Amino acid sequence: MEAFSYTDINAPLVERCRLGDRRAQAEIYKRYSKAMFNASLRITGDYAEAEDVLQESFLSAFRELHSYKGDSSFGSWLKRIVINKSINCLRNRRLQLVPLAEQHDGAAADYDDGLGGLNSEELGWRADVVRRCVQELPDGYRVVLTLYLLEGYDHAEIAGILNITESTSKSQYSRARKKLLELARQHGL
Repeated sequence: MEAFSYTDINAPLVERCRLGDRRAQAEIYKRYSKAMFNASLRITGDYAEAEDVLQESFLSAFRELHSYKGDSSFGSWLKRIVINKSINCLRNRRLQLVPLAEQHDGAAADYDDGLGGLNSEELGWRADVVRRCVQELPDGYRVVLTLYLLEGYDHAEIAGILNITESTSKSQYSRARKKLLELARQHGL
């Protein structure tokens, strides 16, 4: 059996960026800007800040391209920059995780998602409500929920990124889910 190696499809484009090719930089920006903006918006919760983070992230990425070793995809490397800059943006706003209560939250109860038989318009409306509810979460809840649920980081990675304990990350996630369900119910879901 033959072994397959990972090849980043953007490697030639990244190499051209390293050489200062502005067209290659524009193409990289075009390929990744929307996804990176959305990742930043989910963390910062503010459109203008997410735009700023996006611009700063691309500038940093192009300046620090020599440090990209190709161990992971370029997109993963860039997303890490965007997430770190988004979190720094929140820290500048004095991000404070919601204090832990004395009791540890248990596992969330099973629930019916209630999506059976909905048409695309109803699903779109529900998705919009959920997006707004996520934005209403306190910063600490929103960041942990976003990093875990939407960006795919595990609690150990989140703890390292936010400089908190793994149990704090788990607790914040659990509380964020409960608060999100509460907000969703308040908005008619």
